[in-house]
Amino acid sequence: MEERKNLIVGQSGGPTAAINASLAGVCCGAKHFGFEKVYGMRFGIEGFLNEKIVDLDETLNSELNIELLKRTPSSYLGSCRYKLPKPEAGNEVYQKAFELLEKHSIDVFVYIGGNDSMDTILKMSEYAKIIGSQIKFIGIPKTIDNDLPVTDHTPGYGSAAKYIATCISEVVRDSNVYDLKSVTFVEIMGRNAGWLTAAAALAKNSFNDGADFILLPEIGLNLKEFINILGNRLNEKNNIVVAVSEGIKDQNGNYISEDEGNVDAFGHKMLSGTAAYLAKKIKSELGVKTRAVEINTLQRAAAHLQSKTDIDEAFNIGFLGVKAGIEGETGVMMYFDRVNDAPYLSIVRKCDINLVANIEKEIPRGWISEDGFGVNEKFIEYAKPLIAGELSNIVCEGIQSHIVSLK
Repeated sequence: MEERKNLIVGQSGGPTAAINASLAGVCCGAKHFGFEKVYGMRFGIEGFLNEKIVDLDETLNSELNIELLKRTPSSYLGSCRYKLPKPEAGNEVYQKAFELLEKHSIDVFVYIGGNDSMDTILKMSEYAKIIGSQIKFIGIPKTIDNDLPVTDHTPGYGSAAKYIATCISEVVRDSNVYDLKSVTFVEIMGRNAGWLTAAAALAKNSFNDGADFILLPEIGLNLKEFINILGNRLNEKNNIVVAVSEGIKDQNGNYISEDEGNVDAFGHKMLSGTAAYLAKKIKSELGVKTRAVEINTLQRAAAHLQSKTDIDEAFNIGFLGVKAGIEGETGVMMYFDRVNDAPYLSIVRKCDINLVANIEKEIPRGWISEDGFGVNEKFIEYAKPLIAGELSNIVCEGIQSHIVSLK
């Protein structure tokens, strides 16, 4: 590209504690590489199609705002869960999208998100080929679920894992207060991949106790057998804590907590109430005190427990995504390639978006304990570096400060 014109960036899918750090990286990269304007899509591709476009030069106009943005959870630009139709010549949705891109003199289109967001990059880049457009389409990974293939891990996962491990250690402390038999189920996000739930294992160290059982969606649960095992464990200790994925399935592959008939825009079945279901079942079968704790959306955007490693990497991958665009890459996702464990080191590379879009990565069976009720050292060695480091908070009136929300 000889002449830098404008760049547009959007965010999509669920919020995280790191997605705004990637946005900060994109904005800084755009300025570094000489783009005239940086535009933002309000509410992802759906908002873009409705011409909800903002000039980020007006709001992210100082070093303080960039630093606040990196420490601000959720999606500064807003998000969506909008599925583009199949790209075909003459499709009205794409015609409108590319008319808007031309109207704003866009050279590079950057989209930050997870699996479904990479589907957007795939389809937009395919349509660009159909019509001969020279606009470049770059995907920046983001998902606390950590279920994107190719990349070693995804921005957002490290901070969510840090939050979950902290919560588990505190729930364990709470459950041990009384001298009675109890089982506490802590429900953690994760539909088909158990990366988040597995992070509960990081709670255990020389100072803290961890969960007694970790139930992952990769392993079908024999509920009758688990109840027997739980009963035997209660003979050995009073208080049991179980970390359980919201997407836990039975041995026939059926979600335990499936909300029958309800699906989202991408056809994913809606889930709810796994911990509550298990707590009720165990209380009935074993006659002990039970509790259901659902971390829910808290794990997605807990900026007070951001991993410094996560935020630094999220910023860098956004910055380098811009660089890939000006070098002529399109239809690609940036990703992390881990080249060393101790000391930890990952570098940013790029891959064809076809290797990523609409594909889920589960925890390898070799990283799960033999009995299926936990993870082993291979997972611990993988995940520990991702939660390392703390970011200093910018505090105002006793509470962590964030960047002022867009109107």
